[in-house]
Amino acid sequence: MTETDALYAVSPLDGRYSGRTAPLSPYASEAALMRARVRVEVEYLIALADLEATPLEIGLEERKHLRGLYKHFAEEDAQLVKKLETEGHAEFDATNHDVKAVEYFIRHHLDEDSNASAWIHFGLTSEDVNNLAHRLLVSDAVSEVLLPELYDLQDTLAEMAREHRDLPMLARTHGQPATPTTFGKEMAVYASRLGRATGRITAAADDLRGKLGGASGTYAAHVAAYPDVDWQAFANEFVTEGLGLEFEPLTTQVNPCDDLAAVFDAFRGANDVLLDLDLDMWLYVSDRYLGQEAVEGETGSSTMPHKVNPIDFENSEGNLSKANSDLTFLADYVTTSRLQRDLSDSTVKRNIGSAFAHCLIGYTKAAAGLSKVVPNEHVMRDDLESTPEIIGEAVQTILRREGQEDAYEQVKALTRGKSVTLEDFRELFDDLEVDESVREELRALTPTGYTGVADELVDDV
Repeated sequence: MTETDALYAVSPLDGRYSGRTAPLSPYASEAALMRARVRVEVEYLIALADLEATPLEIGLEERKHLRGLYKHFAEEDAQLVKKLETEGHAEFDATNHDVKAVEYFIRHHLDEDSNASAWIHFGLTSEDVNNLAHRLLVSDAVSEVLLPELYDLQDTLAEMAREHRDLPMLARTHGQPATPTTFGKEMAVYASRLGRATGRITAAADDLRGKLGGASGTYAAHVAAYPDVDWQAFANEFVTEGLGLEFEPLTTQVNPCDDLAAVFDAFRGANDVLLDLDLDMWLYVSDRYLGQEAVEGETGSSTMPHKVNPIDFENSEGNLSKANSDLTFLADYVTTSRLQRDLSDSTVKRNIGSAFAHCLIGYTKAAAGLSKVVPNEHVMRDDLESTPEIIGEAVQTILRREGQEDAYEQVKALTRGKSVTLEDFRELFDDLEVDESVREELRALTPTGYTGVADELVDDV
């Protein structure tokens, strides 16, 4: 797509963000679906030739030629498939059917002496081809594009966690000052969550399941032609060994798509983690806990020259929210079909690429945001030191240890809703009936030092 074409694109995925979504094109475009369909049809044809029951013979050179149709599928091939569908070509009339156009594409490229023409798409329904093609594309898009981006994000978060493991920071619960943490520990939380989320994606993608059972999932056409062939075993071997998918034996004409729904739901889980991260990073920038590196020549505001806005986190938030809306719709929709088949899911599945594209933009924008932020250590420490009331938890806990039943109430009376200083606490300590060693223990408490084992927790990522 040229720069001018991008300006007139209906969707920002193919316009403004086309550079960011380009890595998905080999797995989410119309041409990619054509190529995947050609792969399924060709490999199925070769598998039929390997059956003793069929008279079909395909030699080594013809197999190489046939496999080259999808291995070297080019722009002109995609254009020919589309022409076969919409206009017709050579001896073929327009099919007005995308899968039939792929069949004719293969027939068009057969050698004159080949006897394979009648065996292309033998006993199949379009959904046998489509369900396998879609899953091959989803599997590759996940493993080659989306998961690597998520792994990079996880690595970045883990690196930030290790680098800032000791940097104390005021925590906020319910938006209010709370027991301190470290910036590194908070990044470690996200790295850990994202690690589990990517594990769920991997498991779901590894369980993508294909069917090859014909018009109603009964292998009726296959059995009618060759009743003595174990077509279930043939289909199982073709799907698992031939294409590398799991096998789904019980279907209608439609593969139930529970496996695809599981993939979509798994991505929603990862996106939810990153949405939480985007919101927190935005707030840290707002509170000046994080500074941002300014990009030379970049404009932050059309009217306020000083601004460096957290636009990457905002962009990530918007795209991941859109992705989750699309993924929820897809997961809900593709698992339903009227009786044994209706066609509404066909157009819906064409939007899988759009959902994945919004994911990809969200991931790359979150990564860009993380690459620009730098913790403002002095701001974090100043905030802690100006909020001494947060050591109240430690004070009342130590006093409880010493057997003082009203410890909580004493600290509450001193601190709740009030502005206090460390000196106020020390006056309280002076009035306590405790051993001097305990008094010294209490006096040693500081907001910046009250972080527990936050630094050690980073080692878990």
